[in-house]
Amino acid sequence: MKNVMRKGELFGTIDLDTISNKTHLYGLGPLEYLRGELLIVDGKAYKSTVLSDSTMQVEETFAAKAPFFVYANVANWQEHTLPDSVQTMPQLEVYLDEATKTATRPFAFRLKGTVQAAHVHIVNLPEDTKVSSPQEAHQGQATYTFQDAEAEIIGFYSTEHKAIFTHHDSNMHLHLITSDKSKMGHLDKVKFGAGSMKLYLPQE
Repeated sequence: MKNVMRKGELFGTIDLDTISNKTHLYGLGPLEYLRGELLIVDGKAYKSTVLSDSTMQVEETFAAKAPFFVYANVANWQEHTLPDSVQTMPQLEVYLDEATKTATRPFAFRLKGTVQAAHVHIVNLPEDTKVSSPQEAHQGQATYTFQDAEAEIIGFYSTEHKAIFTHHDSNMHLHLITSDKSKMGHLDKVKFGAGSMKLYLPQE
């Protein structure tokens, strides 16, 4: 991520189709040249791109490259009910840290259920734009908001990978996709309804 944001290395460094083991594969990152978002959910890859300020295109395809990408194969998940006290991303980050003190890190995780409200963005860098800072990298991005949506969130948690695959101020990187696969993007802000979400952690 640092190479992209600070050094402007926007070109694809990984072709998703070259990840050989796609069984129970999960992953996320931006599309090359910061022209969209990528997400892999249980071996199925999705690419979202901006159509307008209010609409996006989501297609299922492994024919995509990313300048950075984080992925893992997770065959077995342990289901937890997310506590009602966890309703925002900062609260989720604290909860994950406390709940996984003895677990192997970094790790992938999933959330499924009804999202009360969410803000996601899709990077949409204008062609030939030079990037040397996170602010420049997010030029042209589109932000979408929605309420009461059935969705799945794929996230990666690490305390060791700030500016590598999580942002410099967070231990998490999350992408959200609605259950009808019509909306997908980088999750910026969320409000979980009480009792509405299931959390899935890798089974040790």
